[in-house]
Amino acid sequence: MTRIKRGYIARRRRTKIRLFASSFRGAHSRLTRTITQQKIRALVSAHQDRGRQKRDFRRLWITQINAVIRGNKVYYNYSRLIHNLYKKQLLLNRKILAQIAILNRNCFYMISNEILK
Repeated sequence: MTRIKRGYIARRRRTKIRLFASSFRGAHSRLTRTITQQKIRALVSAHQDRGRQKRDFRRLWITQINAVIRGNKVYYNYSRLIHNLYKKQLLLNRKILAQIAILNRNCFYMISNEILK
């Protein structure tokens, strides 16, 4: 019987995985089994961190808004401001409010005065 050479499909799959893990250190970028394990871990961490990133940015925006509110005695606290925003039906999300509070404080004071009326 003649010798049968394997195809290229498995090799192509392994090189694709190696390209993903090329920046990893040590055996995590050299050995196929550990590369596949690290790839799974990396993708799981990336998925978790996408949710964590959303939470972190929301916390940052809330902190920024609260700091501007308390710093200049515009309002007592953040929660009352947001509550009255919803009561007046001024639909501004926290990201936009934080940008306005940092970049254009006069506009932020105008918004808070509009709520107080």
